[in-house]
Amino acid sequence: MKAVSVLSAVSPHPNYFSRSTSTLHCRAPSFNSDRHTHRRSQDGAGRQGKRVDCLADMDSRGNSGSFLHRWTRSGDAVHAGLVVTLLIGVWCTQALEVSVGKVHFVEVMNGSSVLLPCTYSSCIGIKNLYFNWHYNDNGTMVKLCEAVIPAEGVEPHVKIYHERLEFVGSSKDSNISVLLWNVTFEDEGEYTCFARNPKEKDRNHSAVFTLIVVDQLKEVDNTLTIIIVSVLGGLIGLIIIVMVIKAIVVHFLNKAQEKNKECLVSSSGNDNTENGLSGSKADNKASPKA
Repeated sequence: MKAVSVLSAVSPHPNYFSRSTSTLHCRAPSFNSDRHTHRRSQDGAGRQGKRVDCLADMDSRGNSGSFLHRWTRSGDAVHAGLVVTLLIGVWCTQALEVSVGKVHFVEVMNGSSVLLPCTYSSCIGIKNLYFNWHYNDNGTMVKLCEAVIPAEGVEPHVKIYHERLEFVGSSKDSNISVLLWNVTFEDEGEYTCFARNPKEKDRNHSAVFTLIVVDQLKEVDNTLTIIIVSVLGGLIGLIIIVMVIKAIVVHFLNKAQEKNKECLVSSSGNDNTENGLSGSKADNKASPKA
């Protein structure tokens, strides 16, 4: 009975047996023999301290294990998030894009004609692509035209709802632009190019083009530009003239130096020849006759 009570008093942590086998050295010693009874009373304090240290070590191991488990699970969540983000990015890059060009507005004179540009592109292709043009009339969207492109390269049958509007696009060029004739001041405003591709689960795409109608186009003062261009042109011309003159002068100087060298060589040759001839004549005269 005493052994049972002692064992119950020093029983390990409730989760002790669920720990790994690396913590088995923390078990309390058994007390099956009577000879340990006396030592039990003497070493009680020491065992109690060891038991506390053992339990603390087990708790720290458990906490570290749970921390690693949570960290691993959080890492899996991060990886899953990255995969989802990449998939969304790939899907977005393959989605249909509608564009009216780099310049989203244009100024035209009253009574002239203007092109309302719009193009589309898709990496996954199109099928039964629906598109239309709308005009924003003080908050009310007025439909100007609409059509369905069955497939790439197939020209659509465009329904026109505006008497001065003409479809000038082509599916071969992924172009759905329209032309507006005889522009008036009432035509000024925002024009929306809309498209929807069923292959993308009918996602909507649009781009806005702004039309500004004026009495006359503003004249651009190019005086400063002309002055700058003239100055630059004059400087460039002056540099070219100086280089040409320099090349001509260098050429003539080289010619003069070559002539001087030729004169010096020829004069030195003549002097040597004359000296040699006179010496030979003198020697002939001085030789005695036999």
